[in-house]
Amino acid sequence: MDIPLDAGADAFTEAGFRARARSGLMAAPSPAIFDPRTGRALGPSDWDLTPEFRDDLAVMAPPRPAAVLVPIVLRSPLTVMLTQRSHDMASHPGQISFPGGKVEPYDKSPVDCALREAHEEIGLEAQFVEVLGFLDSYRTGTGFQISPVVAFVRAGFSLVLDQREVLEAFEVPLAFLMDEANHQKHARAWRGRQRAYYAMPYEGRYIWGATAGMLKNMHQRLFQR
Repeated sequence: MDIPLDAGADAFTEAGFRARARSGLMAAPSPAIFDPRTGRALGPSDWDLTPEFRDDLAVMAPPRPAAVLVPIVLRSPLTVMLTQRSHDMASHPGQISFPGGKVEPYDKSPVDCALREAHEEIGLEAQFVEVLGFLDSYRTGTGFQISPVVAFVRAGFSLVLDQREVLEAFEVPLAFLMDEANHQKHARAWRGRQRAYYAMPYEGRYIWGATAGMLKNMHQRLFQR
């Protein structure tokens, strides 16, 4: 595992991660990182491992803004909370994701959107959440530009899942997700071609696609600086 920042500090404790977040996360959401004239992605996207697919963006409609909460649970050591979407969902059924969704007109900011969606999907109350900063905006092949909001979640919370949307919520050790040895590269057919993507399988759960891509971006920002 590549952890060059202050090797004497444990990155997977509250103090250690907070220090890395302070130096590596952005204080505000990044602007839409695509060229509106060509649609070309200029930052992290579903095409990171298949850059030739980025030309497809030029013929796609402008992406819709979305936000997700990247919840770092204050356990010893730290964990990351993830959800598995219901198999009845119209989009991405059964896939593992962060709590979140598209930004609605009444959301004042990506933070408001991420907190609202986390409360609606899993019942996580905002009083337990401390926002630390933002990862890079992430473009998906399904037409979203996602603002990932990284936050601590302190103990004492309870979850109530919206079973129409969420099958389960679970936690994965942050150390596992930030270990580059666990950042696998897989591929599958997409629109008649093979698309490569990151995957981080953990105890029978298949973490992949945009979720794994955003976790990879967190590794690059906080553990390779």
